[in-house]
Amino acid sequence: MAIDTLRQQIDQLDIELVELLAKRQAVTAKVGEYKKQVGKPIYDPIREAELISKRRELAEQLSVNPDLIEDVLRRIMRESYQSQHNAYRCMTQDRTKVVVIGGHGALGKRFVDMFERSNFEVAIIDKHNIGDASSIVERAKLVLVAVPIDKTVEVIAHLPKLPDDCILADLTSLKHAPLNAMLEAHSGPVVGLHPMFGPDVPNFVKQVFVVCHGRHQQEYQWLLEQIKVWGAVIQEDEAKQHDLSMEIIQAMRHFNTFVYGKFLRSQSPDLANLLSLSSPIYRLELAMTGRLFAQDGNLYVDIIFGAEHALKLVKTFHAELEQAITTLEQNDKDAFKQQFKQVADWFGDYSQQFLDESRSLLKTAQDNRQY
Repeated sequence: MAIDTLRQQIDQLDIELVELLAKRQAVTAKVGEYKKQVGKPIYDPIREAELISKRRELAEQLSVNPDLIEDVLRRIMRESYQSQHNAYRCMTQDRTKVVVIGGHGALGKRFVDMFERSNFEVAIIDKHNIGDASSIVERAKLVLVAVPIDKTVEVIAHLPKLPDDCILADLTSLKHAPLNAMLEAHSGPVVGLHPMFGPDVPNFVKQVFVVCHGRHQQEYQWLLEQIKVWGAVIQEDEAKQHDLSMEIIQAMRHFNTFVYGKFLRSQSPDLANLLSLSSPIYRLELAMTGRLFAQDGNLYVDIIFGAEHALKLVKTFHAELEQAITTLEQNDKDAFKQQFKQVADWFGDYSQQFLDESRSLLKTAQDNRQY
């Protein structure tokens, strides 16, 4: 009887929590309307940080774990951002014309949707109406190229004459060659963009956009402001340096994941059994591997084979792997520990930062586990 009574109390409190969350969501929807009217970005990092800090202080005063409160609030705020993801203010004149080349593709669709939510007039060019490109780009203030990497430079080279004040931009994950191609093809404002996320994100809040400046920055400033209004974070970079970084961030990571997937296939373990025995960190690693193979292989072909120094980097990694294998063959534990320390010293303070961040991810992975 005692446990039943306590459970009834918990059930009632849970009901009250859900009702409070519903009320909060109604208020955040009004906040979204206000942000749309005044053109305020959907993501306000200062406001978010202040809110988390104050609620953590309150939690400590009430003898509640502040980490719990932060976890709960961050999940609530993520939902709040999604509830505000209905309409955005247009940071130029309403019904400004935007043309998305490749607008029926996975990523292109997302940008068509975002511009339409922001009250732009959106037109799409694809292989079915490419012959009408000259008439479609008339009055356009932005032409956005959202086609596969291996087609980007070719598509840019065959663009029709654009209006002089039209912005020409692309979304390719490699920037040096497309940016040069755009500068050659168009005499007006040019900018290279790389959204560091896939088309499956629920919204653009906290997502990173790399911006590689091209020509007439002031004339495409409204586009950057529009991206900020969508909640994204802009990171400026030089095109060549960006491409070098992407070889590590994307090409090498995807290649290693591809090889690990091949290794698993060759061993053919029971995946259900691996999951049942896995620690949270291995579950995440397995999830990231499976995630790769749940997507279009053409994308990863473009990223890996399109990286200029991919082969050189892979060969360097292979040499490191061979050295590690030799250490294992020789049973040289001292050498392993020495090399481990060298890498740890190179990471420096970032090791602790990554440890803290990974702990949060691992908690989520464990929470999502079902038996």
